[in-house]
Amino acid sequence: MSDLTGLPPEAFAKQDETPDTLFYAQPRFVTHIDDAAIAAVTDLYRTYLPSGGRILDLMSSWVSHLPVEAAYDAVIGHGLNARELAANPRLTQRFVQDLNADPILPLDTGGVDAALVCVGVQYLQDPVAVLREVARVLAPDGRVVITFSNRCFPTKAVAIWRAVGGDDQARLIELYLRQAGFTGIEAYAVLPDGGPGDPLWAVIGRTA
Repeated sequence: MSDLTGLPPEAFAKQDETPDTLFYAQPRFVTHIDDAAIAAVTDLYRTYLPSGGRILDLMSSWVSHLPVEAAYDAVIGHGLNARELAANPRLTQRFVQDLNADPILPLDTGGVDAALVCVGVQYLQDPVAVLREVARVLAPDGRVVITFSNRCFPTKAVAIWRAVGGDDQARLIELYLRQAGFTGIEAYAVLPDGGPGDPLWAVIGRTA
């Protein structure tokens, strides 16, 4: 476990401690946020992803929510279900890996221009280790765009995530990013909680 000042190891325990590979063995061809939240994620990607860049879609599935009009040099998809990744038409490369068992990404240093984590960060049990790897594979001045809502698989989300709400969850991700070496961190509610649909928060970090 990478050091997170003030947070005990049990903060990253899960109710269901069986391997994540078992939980995700069956594909789930569903979206985990509603259409308005998906559109908001796509708008964020329009803002932060470089046209023609190499994109890492971490904790991905059968959809990536990328702008349909945007062209990228590569979109590398990671997830825990090979069938979901194979069904994603935006991916040019894909790999299956349990980041809670092995956070080391099989990618070259500085080889991608932006990284995405959409509604998945709550499942990481050593988030700083994973995000340090994200920082390693990002090119200088690269961005990581982390988005989340109030939905999750509660038995697989870490304890501290379940214990706090949306704004505090955004602050928690800020802490992860700072400890992982990111700078210029922005965190804000994209779609407010209490609205007609799913809320959405975004936390964006930049490499030096």
